Amino acid sequence: MLTRRSVLLGMAGLLATSTTLAACGDSPNDPNKNNGAKTTVLTVGMPNGPLTENENPFLTTSAGAKDGYRWVIYEPLMMWNPVKPADPMKPWLATKAEWNKDYTSVVVNIRDNATWSDGEKVTADDVVFTYKLVRDNEALNSGGVKIKDATANGADVTITFETPQFVSQQKAIAQIPIVPKHIWEKVSDPKTEANKNPIGSGPYTLKSFTPQTTTLTVRDKGYWQALPQVKELRYTSYADNNAQTTALANGECEWSFVFIPNVKTVFIDKDAANHKIWAPPVLGIHGLYINTTKAPFNDPKLRQAMGMVINRDDIFNTAEAGYFHPLVKSVTGLPSPAGDAYVSDEYKGKDYKVDVEGAKALLTGAGYKLDGTTLKDPSGKPVTLTLTDPAGWSDYQTSLEIVKANLAQIGIAATIDKANQDAWFKNVEAGQFDAAFRWTDGGSTPYDIYRTVMDGDQLKPIGTASPAANFGRFDSKEATAALRAYAAATDEAARKTALATLQKIFVEQAPMIPVGADNIGAAYSAKNWTGWPDDANPYGALQPTQANALDVILHLKPSGS
Repeated sequence: MLTRRSVLLGMAGLLATSTTLAACGDSPNDPNKNNGAKTTVLTVGMPNGPLTENENPFLTTSAGAKDGYRWVIYEPLMMWNPVKPADPMKPWLATKAEWNKDYTSVVVNIRDNATWSDGEKVTADDVVFTYKLVRDNEALNSGGVKIKDATANGADVTITFETPQFVSQQKAIAQIPIVPKHIWEKVSDPKTEANKNPIGSGPYTLKSFTPQTTTLTVRDKGYWQALPQVKELRYTSYADNNAQTTALANGECEWSFVFIPNVKTVFIDKDAANHKIWAPPVLGIHGLYINTTKAPFNDPKLRQAMGMVINRDDIFNTAEAGYFHPLVKSVTGLPSPAGDAYVSDEYKGKDYKVDVEGAKALLTGAGYKLDGTTLKDPSGKPVTLTLTDPAGWSDYQTSLEIVKANLAQIGIAATIDKANQDAWFKNVEAGQFDAAFRWTDGGSTPYDIYRTVMDGDQLKPIGTASPAANFGRFDSKEATAALRAYAAATDEAARKTALATLQKIFVEQAPMIPVGADNIGAAYSAKNWTGWPDDANPYGALQPTQANALDVILHLKPSGS
């Protein structure tokens, strides 16, 4: 997935056109400047600032990864749709993938008609080499896949793993770019290799690179499926969110993932017929983590009451511009539609609702007393807490203001700490906070959501960093056992049982209050190109840096064609 905060630092002020890089210039698809020729170029942008040339497909810090074009040069074995994560993966460089019962081994069949852009044939040996390369070089293994071995038998490759991969199938076979053995076996240090002449199996090759703009052109032969109708891709790395948004608004850029405050006025209304936003939720969420070691917030009844008054709709519409972190309605914390297939029978159709009077009644029954406008815990102490997030994270700061007002309705006095970002990360990971908005990990199942919030295997003492999960120090042996059972299960019945347990604990003990989902969409223009994924046809993620970006490009056709 993306680094969540990298695209959220734009301000809601005026977007001055003077900040826009001029790399895109006049529209390359203007028929008046193209002798009436049809659309051939797609302009893509990301707010990453000037980049250093690095086309190493394994490094998340490379230019190709930051702007996204590594995934049109290189390809994975299978294509995964994070918008509908429960759907079967689409065959890609592999014609099929067959897992064993416990998901510790997969056999993939490598198609026989794929070639590298230098004309050499893609073989099973290339796949074996790639997986061993990733296994033996931790810096190349961005997904942390625990690869044990890979062997070839004709066109079949058997890949084995140290642990079951059911909860991370997409990382194992849909997010590792396959590279040519005859090129990479000559690389002395793959973790520092800049790979400035990338040879991949995808339909595009690198034409030119500058720190601002990278241009790729379609191959003329040898690609294993029909060539895309987009003949040239131009990726521009804009200085910041404001510059990127301006380029989208004036048509210089046609596709980007960027947070746009006041999105209707700033972007959509500039060309209402063509400017579009699609922000589908995926299986990763945002919400209020509560430090469950601090009294009285170690009381699940108090945490439940807090969840009953926090207005998720207000946060979605005000803090997230009505689109960026899609509203999570289910009490289980699972976004729709990505999580629909995983909601247990007990909670199907059960959505959150604001219920201030119900929260007050719950607290009264648990021994709390509302003394005027002050809530007092069973020992008679006023209930107070500090809400904290970095000062520059404007959407989270707005969210905290809404939460503060919501909690006041049940007598909880909250203050807001606009923290230094580095200090905030350290304090949250060390469990030295009262409550904070933060995200969870995401994946192909709800496992990563619940693991981030409730994993006892990640439970650390206050003051000791827990960078991966359980920031609120939630201590539930039952939740930890269910997480282990879900990850190791060999049949759907066992997974369903474990997941139902996790959801019941999440709902009844409220270790984190879910509010919004991660989105994996984009802002785009349909003026020159049609075929983008949307609610009617959610065939894949729309974010241009995702591993399925090529699938989106292959769906595009010139408007009016």
